[in-house]
Amino acid sequence: MGKYIVLVGDGMADSPLEELGMRTPLEAARTPNMDFMAKNGAIGQVSTIPEKMVPASDVANLSILGYDPKEYYSGRAPLEAANLGIELEDDDVAFRCNLITAGENTLIDYSAGHIKTKEAEKLIRLLDRKLGSNRIRFFPGVSYRHLLLIKRGAELKLENLKCQAPHDISGKNIEENLPKGDNAEEIIDLMRKSREILANHEINAVRLDLKENPANMIWLWGQGKKPNMPKFSDKFGLSGSVISAVDLIKGLGRILGLQVINVPGATGYYDTNYEGKAEAGIDSLKKNDFVFVHLEAPDEASHNGDLREKLAAIERFDQIIVGRFLDYCKKEDNCRMLVLPDHATPVSLKTHTAVPVPFAIFGQDIPAKGALSYNEKEAEKSGLYFKNGARLLEYFIPPKEKNDAQ
Repeated sequence: MGKYIVLVGDGMADSPLEELGMRTPLEAARTPNMDFMAKNGAIGQVSTIPEKMVPASDVANLSILGYDPKEYYSGRAPLEAANLGIELEDDDVAFRCNLITAGENTLIDYSAGHIKTKEAEKLIRLLDRKLGSNRIRFFPGVSYRHLLLIKRGAELKLENLKCQAPHDISGKNIEENLPKGDNAEEIIDLMRKSREILANHEINAVRLDLKENPANMIWLWGQGKKPNMPKFSDKFGLSGSVISAVDLIKGLGRILGLQVINVPGATGYYDTNYEGKAEAGIDSLKKNDFVFVHLEAPDEASHNGDLREKLAAIERFDQIIVGRFLDYCKKEDNCRMLVLPDHATPVSLKTHTAVPVPFAIFGQDIPAKGALSYNEKEAEKSGLYFKNGARLLEYFIPPKEKNDAQ
């Protein structure tokens, strides 16, 4: 049985930028380890977002893990609920609940200044006391990312509402981007009432004194019902683990029966524990055949329009995470590594796009294709392309592994 390593730099892919001499961040950043993989292995493109689906992280990471979103996608919030241990009944609907900074009628900050978890938990528990009921519950998560559960929400078809992701509408009009559809009024009412409750809270008074963005409103989106997917071990014949700071990724791992490894200091932001993630991933391969390591930092930098931080995150990802696993894989007789972004998040747009993203595969029985480096242009030149993103993992894991395990 071989060892299989998937490393995801969230949102790394981008567009050429004038300030980089019409290069992309992947071209401009110093990435010797990903370049080595491209030069000594296979490089290509993959569409992780099926046609007519929203270019969101839940959709993209389902594809990367080998599950076609057209068949298995059920919404973002139910995946996060799984990681928080929240049991959904078949007719429940879960919503992602962001703490945001709202201006008079503008969404100023989708993350409320990346509010700390301890502060955020107090605010979410307050909302649960003020707005919660036997049917409506608020659950604290990490930083600005939380959950709302509506019992029997499917009876009102709340899963069908059209809700905007807050990171896609920063700087835009709030009223124009509120949820739309039948029975949306209930969701909108919760959002408006949250503003009344949070506006003058002492936590936000202190944040304003410190010139930090207040968490003065919730934004509800990413809703869905209980998912139903086969276990990863049944589908691919491998035991595995997931390492991420993000509830979405960890929840997806739990649903698929993968071991979820929590790394101290993994924040989902620029200051995340790169070394800890790499160390935990290497250690997990002592007993598992597959490890999936996700890094959020490049995507956060892109949403903030921060090119400097995006370049830094890509370089740290390459040096600390990719480099550590590459050293491991070179020493193993039967090992393969796959590196890629889940989707593109252009710094200039501050939001996700559905364009194909570059991948590189290095390891056992992967012949070198002669690429010069790892980036969008080299991947496009290769001619290797997976239109259905879920097929990439089937290519990465040889059929004999699946057959041997069955």
